[in-house]
Amino acid sequence: MTYEHIKIHPAVDGGVKQGRADFAGGTLHCNCATDKVEVKVGGQTAHNHVCGCTKCWKPDGAVFSQVAVVGRDAVSVTANGHKLKIVNEAAPIQRHACSGCGAHMYGRIENTGHPFYGLDFVHTELSDQDGWSEPQFAAFVSSIIESGVEPSRMGDIRARLKELGLEPYDALSPPLMDAIATHVAKQSGALKA
Repeated sequence: MTYEHIKIHPAVDGGVKQGRADFAGGTLHCNCATDKVEVKVGGQTAHNHVCGCTKCWKPDGAVFSQVAVVGRDAVSVTANGHKLKIVNEAAPIQRHACSGCGAHMYGRIENTGHPFYGLDFVHTELSDQDGWSEPQFAAFVSSIIESGVEPSRMGDIRARLKELGLEPYDALSPPLMDAIATHVAKQSGALKA
């Protein structure tokens, strides 16, 4: 039995496309017909994954978002930055979205004490270039219920994620959770810095 009929995100529904180790970045564009916001990403992304949280931007019809991280120094707005607005200034991740189409162009953490400070969150499907890092896991899977997915569908959705090679977690992947715990332990003194 296959679960190909279960839709996750347009970028993975036909299978996970492998990234290229030599890929050096590219350009993201919002979905506006004209005067597109343009963001240059000057490096390969990491920790690409599909995310079920209710904060991440999803294209129309997608159950999950697809999001990756890159060093904040590699991200620059190169066109129509005046259209960018922060979705929720109180959120830990300041998601900069196009005020025209709503696409989240990048998310930035300003809190220097946050475990992911220095990384920006980007949606590589907003790029025409091939080679971005491939999604490696599924995060916050149960959270899709909060956005209206029927709980009875969860078994099939998890089966499709596994079929795609995207291990489903109800948090982040174990290496990312370990990185967060290590950061917290060093801040508290439980581990030596």
